[in-house]
Amino acid sequence: MTAPHGELIERIRGELQELEGVVQRALRAWPKAQRTSAEQEFYIDSVALNLQSFYAGVERLFELIARRIDQALPVGETWHRDLLSQMAQDFPDTRPAVISHDNVLALDKFRRFRHLVHNVYAMNLQPDKMTELMTSLPVLWAKLRDEFLAFASFLEEL
Repeated sequence: MTAPHGELIERIRGELQELEGVVQRALRAWPKAQRTSAEQEFYIDSVALNLQSFYAGVERLFELIARRIDQALPVGETWHRDLLSQMAQDFPDTRPAVISHDNVLALDKFRRFRHLVHNVYAMNLQPDKMTELMTSLPVLWAKLRDEFLAFASFLEEL
């Protein structure tokens, strides 16, 4: 294993630990975000921030892989979407797909939500917009974690 791959493997594993915390925070806040109460807005904000952080962390890993392994980071207005698609591509003689095509579709919803959170005032966020994301988050996260760990194992074998 070369030093650059060793560093990338450690970054992947470290980010996965951070992402686990983000997922758990969103899951803990979600039930309270759905209840009507004087503090509901704070829980909605918490869930939205953690969902945004979840996708940002996943995308950070994708960027590292694109730069260090693929040596090609998409550019242009659609680079976020293109990067997501790139991670589901198999690059013969370089690397296997990092994630499945099914997870690309699921993650694209998180990518769009991250864009929404980034571009609207928090007071305009509604829990019904987050329901699908929160429902899919535990299963998606388990699959992504396994895929990232499998990719780290692939890098160890190089």
